[in-house]
Amino acid sequence: MDELAGGIRRLTFPLPLGIRHVHCYVLPGPDGWTLVDTGLGLPDASGRWERVLADLDAPVSRIVVTHFHPDHVGGGEDAQALTGATVLQGRRDYEQCLRVWGSEDWSERLADYLRAHGLPQPVADELRQESRTFAPFIRFARDPELLGEGDEVDGWRVVELPGHADGHICLLRDGVLVAGDHLLGVITPTVGLYPESRPDPLADYQASLRRTIELAPEVALPGHGDAVTDPVTRAHEILEHHERRLDETTAALGPKARNAYEVSVALFGTSLDASGRRFALAETLAHLERLVQEGRAARTGDDRNVSYTAT
Repeated sequence: MDELAGGIRRLTFPLPLGIRHVHCYVLPGPDGWTLVDTGLGLPDASGRWERVLADLDAPVSRIVVTHFHPDHVGGGEDAQALTGATVLQGRRDYEQCLRVWGSEDWSERLADYLRAHGLPQPVADELRQESRTFAPFIRFARDPELLGEGDEVDGWRVVELPGHADGHICLLRDGVLVAGDHLLGVITPTVGLYPESRPDPLADYQASLRRTIELAPEVALPGHGDAVTDPVTRAHEILEHHERRLDETTAALGPKARNAYEVSVALFGTSLDASGRRFALAETLAHLERLVQEGRAARTGDDRNVSYTAT
């Protein structure tokens, strides 16, 4: 556990795939600690939380979830059971959490959706198996108190900053932004288009980055990596990154129709595992749909076979 300025403490838990760690934060308050995010619900979660709680000088009074991705919400049930704390989550985010992790057919719905955008069947089958393997590690807390823009949590202001996730929330106080995965220092947060999600997540994310610039926090505490010491500059950098990616996506199109999988291969190459290809394809879709809205691309086809052309 690392102690940061203002008495905030950062917890770092391991992850088995992709980014190898996730940060959770505990924020001090007059009636105890506020825990932000819960990590993945790995088999040893209870033991890890017990060690963390033993190092705190006051109880965890509440738990805030920034967004529904497995490494942030997956340990919610464990953390709630061990602390007895109230869990709070964004209203839109919890609705999406139920649609995805609260259903038994998410892996099928996701695979079918990606197949319609050209994902090869063998990769879709791998993703189905991966989803089944991960399902036991996503134990989110049911029926949380629901949060929205402008609410306050123990003196922290709730700010809705969608994009990385449709219902992503952050906490802001005294120039400190507890950022979840909205803002990362070295890598860019993934922004993907998925079934049953908001139709233009990249536009949402661009708007959230511009809002971050307006809010002008002095430091952002991210879910991965080091603290972002100049969030305004970082937000500008990520905006520029996505403008470049939009231009690259346009260049990968032409007068002949291409599906999103083909475009993703042009952008991200061929040497990706099934999980990496899912992220690449979803991110490509987010950029293609932004181009459609900007009038730089056209979408054709139906729910079973979708393709894009440059305009």
